[in-house]
Amino acid sequence: MKTSQEIGKPINRLEGNLKVTGAAKYAGEYNVGDLSHGYIANSTITKGKIIEIDESKAAAVPGVITIITHKNRTKLPWFDMLYADMDAPPGTPFKPLYNENILYNGQPIALVVAETFETARYAASLLAITYEEEAFETELAAHLDEARDPKKGMATAIKPLPPTNKGDFEAAYKDAFARYEGEFTHGAEHHNPLELFATTAVYEGKGKLTVYDKTQGTSNCQLYIANVFSLHYNDVRVLSPFVGGGFGSGLRPQYQLFLCVMASLMLKRNVRVTMDRTQMFSFGHRPQTIQKTKFGANSEGIVTALNHTAIAETSQFEDYTEVVVNWGNMLYPAENTSLDYKLVPLDVFTPMDMRAPGGSTGMHAIEATMDALSYELNIDPMEFRLLNYSEVDASENKPYSSKELKECYKQGAEKFGWKNRASKPRATKRGNRLVGTGMSTGIWDVIALPAKAKAKFSKDGKLKVTSAVTDIGTGTKTIMTQIAADSFAVAIDDVTFDHGDSDMPMAPIQGGSYTTGVVGSAVKAACKALQKKVFKKAKNISDSPLSGLKITDVVFKNAAIYSKEDFSKFINYKDIVVADGKNWIAASKSNIPNLLELKKYTRAAHSAAFVEVEVDEELGIVNVTRAVTAVAAGKIINPKTARSQILGGMVWGISKALREESMTDHNLGKYMNTNLGEYHIPVHADIHDLDVVFVDEKDDIINELGSKGVGEIGLASMAPAIANAIFHATGKRINKFPIHFDDLM
Repeated sequence: MKTSQEIGKPINRLEGNLKVTGAAKYAGEYNVGDLSHGYIANSTITKGKIIEIDESKAAAVPGVITIITHKNRTKLPWFDMLYADMDAPPGTPFKPLYNENILYNGQPIALVVAETFETARYAASLLAITYEEEAFETELAAHLDEARDPKKGMATAIKPLPPTNKGDFEAAYKDAFARYEGEFTHGAEHHNPLELFATTAVYEGKGKLTVYDKTQGTSNCQLYIANVFSLHYNDVRVLSPFVGGGFGSGLRPQYQLFLCVMASLMLKRNVRVTMDRTQMFSFGHRPQTIQKTKFGANSEGIVTALNHTAIAETSQFEDYTEVVVNWGNMLYPAENTSLDYKLVPLDVFTPMDMRAPGGSTGMHAIEATMDALSYELNIDPMEFRLLNYSEVDASENKPYSSKELKECYKQGAEKFGWKNRASKPRATKRGNRLVGTGMSTGIWDVIALPAKAKAKFSKDGKLKVTSAVTDIGTGTKTIMTQIAADSFAVAIDDVTFDHGDSDMPMAPIQGGSYTTGVVGSAVKAACKALQKKVFKKAKNISDSPLSGLKITDVVFKNAAIYSKEDFSKFINYKDIVVADGKNWIAASKSNIPNLLELKKYTRAAHSAAFVEVEVDEELGIVNVTRAVTAVAAGKIINPKTARSQILGGMVWGISKALREESMTDHNLGKYMNTNLGEYHIPVHADIHDLDVVFVDEKDDIINELGSKGVGEIGLASMAPAIANAIFHATGKRINKFPIHFDDLM
């Protein structure tokens, strides 16, 4: 007797029809009665103090309900707390409307609440603000001599600082047969998900709230609201069933949530606050970072010396860190290393995680350096990486839980046709275009966290599984449904997975490529717990065919429990529920990872990207004509949604290498291109032949599913492969992202 296996099938997104027809509702779209609208006014200076806010003209606009500033806000207990959310880095979280001090350009300084959005927006434009300006600093490169070590805090538990240096780097580098030294820079980048940040707060009376928020963590926002406004957790419900893209921007509660909830509690009515596109540039970003590398190798092509340093920006009030310099020695087992990571506090908002944070930054420097060294040695770039391949993580002397990177190289190269490339730069042309190929390695950590899920089976034969986890567009709802169907042994059409509600079992914020493994393991655990409960009840049924059997004596298949010895002895799940006399049987279970065991291993997904570019010889315009990314990420739950994630990362790699940057005027201390017309990201015409290869990889250590997640790994290897391909095409190595055409003219 066979049971259909749903894990591994390329199933379409279960919510796809709702999204494409517009039936899916997002945070700013819920129909709520008696709804007022808030519009945020932002600081136009970078640092200083508010001397006066003249509200007279704004308050006189018909339809304006109230104007909230630091002078009339409610007293909040959170302002004496150190941490207010799961993703807070060391330091003191930003406090909207706390006092008259301006900490960064674009800081929220007032909320105008009116009967309509248009009225609130117009009235906000009439606020007359008098400032006292102070000197500010926003340019990282001008303050490198002030760099310091990051402060340690809760965030460093999953963002380790650089490992201890080994050997004698200086001596090894001096004695190296071949050397390469490089400096790599990139400016700030901002998340630009299609859905704007919005919050709809429904005042339920007596201090109770139902909040629809654009977030990557409903449980996190519930925690935040309860702490900030001194509410009981059970009186706060946060819902976010649909999210129009996150990429890390929704990991922390953003300030529109704070302002919306404050207004709702003050007015005792329903309020909605929606940011506009410019305001999406007023919180969080990928930080400016300057990196330096020095790699040395012996005459046989073995890397003997590895130096990687990085200096990144942070705010004046929090120490945001990224894992930037750790990756090189994890991949390449040099015996002499010197690694360092430092921060420079600037007058900016705290940076925040942005898809493959630290990984996409660090891999550019590491993989461009490896590429350059391969040319110094006259060794094929892929062969050079294979010469330095390691089955262990040399940085911590740990084995990998699994590592099929070698197969990524092999299968990716074969799919791409790597063996056909010319070995020398500037050797291939198509008309007036120089053609180049490049490759790069990618790596991303597998993070283990606890989560909880609930499963219940009804007398109608339906399985319902719930978790507070959000789905930021990655296909979480679909793959959790597949996991539940297989774990409980029922048809997928009989399974419903509900999510995005803080009233449901707790789940961590969705990010870091850990959701599938973490929440998926909780779903599996809940379904297995439900099977045990159903079996126990089945044995107690009068004349039960399973009487006297142990759970090891039965199998769960096709929504029924069968005796292993005699398949004619069975009982259907539905009959068990009916016999129990209730509408359903339920079980909850947490996924608690064994951290002591997991710490014995380095856990990571790997990738290899292969890229072809064409560069106009006269104009310097770069076009990525084709690319292949081969990925080893454990068990792939759904190849279709996973492929979509990798393709998205590859597109972002094109954006990072060639398009994307937040332009800062350091004389004004502000970002200048705060719109999608001037913040350049790829369009359809920029994207050509992209392909994905999933390499088989078995891992029995990382979690119950053996799944590593694919959200970040597709980005980590793509951008450096593009830079390496541009060098192969032109003979010019450009170490500043994004690479502009004028760099190549």
